[in-house]
Amino acid sequence: MTAPAPQPANNDILVVDDVVVRFDTPDGTVTAVDHVSFGVRPGEFLSVIGPSGCGKSTLFNVIGGLLGHTEGVVSVAGVTINGPHQSIGMVFQEESTFPWRSVTDNVAFPLELVGMPKAQRIERARHFISLVGLDGFENRYPNELSGGMRQRVSLARTLASEPKILLMDEPFAALDEQTRLLLGDKVLQIQQQLEQTTLLITHNITEAVQMSDRILVMTYRPGKVKRIVDIDLPRPRTSEIVGSEAFGRYVAQIWADLREEASRGMRDEEDHMMHHHAGGAS
Repeated sequence: MTAPAPQPANNDILVVDDVVVRFDTPDGTVTAVDHVSFGVRPGEFLSVIGPSGCGKSTLFNVIGGLLGHTEGVVSVAGVTINGPHQSIGMVFQEESTFPWRSVTDNVAFPLELVGMPKAQRIERARHFISLVGLDGFENRYPNELSGGMRQRVSLARTLASEPKILLMDEPFAALDEQTRLLLGDKVLQIQQQLEQTTLLITHNITEAVQMSDRILVMTYRPGKVKRIVDIDLPRPRTSEIVGSEAFGRYVAQIWADLREEASRGMRDEEDHMMHHHAGGAS
């Protein structure tokens, strides 16, 4: 018997309601995510940003159903989720392609898993390959592509399952700045076209401001919601907006928040090191 999911007040498609994640470690219980609540509207682009060690990836894995949580409820369209869910598609930091499959067969893979007939699956895969801008590369293999292109194959594969919600954990982390901005533009374009509800985990402020409708800033451990910032910049948006004055103000505001949290993190680590060196009296 599962408790009924809280009914979203304002039509949110994803609701994270009072989620707590605790881990048992040799040093005792650590609270990684501390009473985090927020909702994501259909078609919204929300970024979650925070210092290292603030529980961003933990939260991502809870929403994606890869990790259990200690308290609280995560629900999609009013249905409580426990475990991986077909309405949530995930894109990870490391592009994850199968080297032995062509681009088309990589993208078609999830459709194969659900038993979609071959002709249909190839057609759907081609559509998403085109959407991510890889026309002409259908028959190539991942080792013939750049890192940015492989990450686009991963994105196409996730989108091919038509998830209600796209979860991305630092998907551009391994890429150089130029590729990162261009891929950011591509993702935005696709997101607007598909009206894809998207949740991006990042520590890159520029990326978050460039792409988001709202940014949730997390505190250093234990990770709580420090503030949610509405990004009131016109759409359609591209990386060109990065030079604008309004953009700079948002970046400065979020940087001030993050700096405060990151310096707490550094002090925390220094204290920890001092304790351990002082004979481990922690």
